[in-house]
Amino acid sequence: MLGEYPIQGRGASEIARSVEQAVASGAWEPGSALPPQRALAERLGVNPNTVAAAYRTLRERGVIETDGRRGSRVRAKPAVTTRAAIRVDVPPGVRNLSDGNPDVALLPPLTAAFTAAAARADRDPVLYGAEPVDPDLARFARRAFDRDGVPDGPTAVTSGSLDALERVLTAHLRVGDTVGVEDPGWGSLLDLVPALGLRVAPVAVDDDGPLPDEVARVLAAGARALIVTDRAQNPTGAVIGADRARSLRAVLGRHPDTLLIEDDHGHGVVDQPLHPLAGGTTHWALVRSAAKAYGPDLRVAVLTGDQVTLDRVRGRQSLGPGWVSLLQQQAVAHLWHSGAVDPHEVAASYGARRDALITALAARGVEARGRSGMNVWVPVPDETGAVARLLHAGWAVAPGARFRTRTPQGVRITVSTLSGAGTDVEELAEAVARAVAPAPARRST
Repeated sequence: MLGEYPIQGRGASEIARSVEQAVASGAWEPGSALPPQRALAERLGVNPNTVAAAYRTLRERGVIETDGRRGSRVRAKPAVTTRAAIRVDVPPGVRNLSDGNPDVALLPPLTAAFTAAAARADRDPVLYGAEPVDPDLARFARRAFDRDGVPDGPTAVTSGSLDALERVLTAHLRVGDTVGVEDPGWGSLLDLVPALGLRVAPVAVDDDGPLPDEVARVLAAGARALIVTDRAQNPTGAVIGADRARSLRAVLGRHPDTLLIEDDHGHGVVDQPLHPLAGGTTHWALVRSAAKAYGPDLRVAVLTGDQVTLDRVRGRQSLGPGWVSLLQQQAVAHLWHSGAVDPHEVAASYGARRDALITALAARGVEARGRSGMNVWVPVPDETGAVARLLHAGWAVAPGARFRTRTPQGVRITVSTLSGAGTDVEELAEAVARAVAPAPARRST
């Protein structure tokens, strides 16, 4: 029961926030029933439609669920427990292919880069009021953007790509706005969007990225923003090619007020060319993170975009953290300048492992996807059963529920620790084939 906790507010957002605070504080436990909408409207003296809108927002944020005559209840696992919580506990002796981490053998050594950055800081310490973006990092980033055909624009630096996505979204959108997001897509992003009070509009993807008809559908329905992954899409490995980019740019050209955000987190670990979509909308941003190629702990992402968007991002950032450590920025600039990572070598290494696994699965009649990056997506009829059977066989993979909204079930396999040509690929493929096979029919006696 709800006890005596009062729901407050006159508007839908205020009512939703009141409920969400109660859930987050533990005042309302999972499974607790919310008042009927009309009863709550009478208590608060508001229109029933206002309460209905508040409950709809709470459902979209994953805080509550509605079940016909049973009414609305606090979810058993509300949104404060994110999709990241949908993971497998990996016991000792089980190969972990679920975490999405890069191969540490392909990450560059950091000692020289941070030593050089520290020596520079000793000579010229960074103080309050310094420029928030290291000029060397900005220069290297802009050269790379120019080579890839990214439109000209100012530069900002954030603490990773998710930080950049949040800052760009909040620079333009308000609570209740809709965002087109890839399905399946990055689980953290699928958490972030509703956490900001925004609505997720799933966009189906194939090996070439978002489907143009799907993008057209969500934009026509009123989505104010679209987030796409240019390369190494997580979890499918999709890559936007030249033809798909032209089709998507044509769709965006019919909706110039759309906020376009491109996530190029695969920069440095893929060798397929970038085909940016930016240029057809008034507001846009393209984000590149150092995490996959240089190490997740660096927490440095560079973004560019239109002047208004970047001014808003940098202005709001100045009121919070202020800037991303110049020491980290200078270390990343040193890594870029020194060629510490060979993208072709890294891409070839991950590609050999993906291709070997996909080929081995195909030989066993199992469909799999993975054009780039370090993940392979395997559609399965029962992902809970498949994950459990693979765990029993000694392999931990990520449940598809972390990444999908409307997409049929699947599992994500990170290939980073596979050998590529060794027996482990064959053993894994055999285990996957057995895990996805239908259970044998029982004979009646």
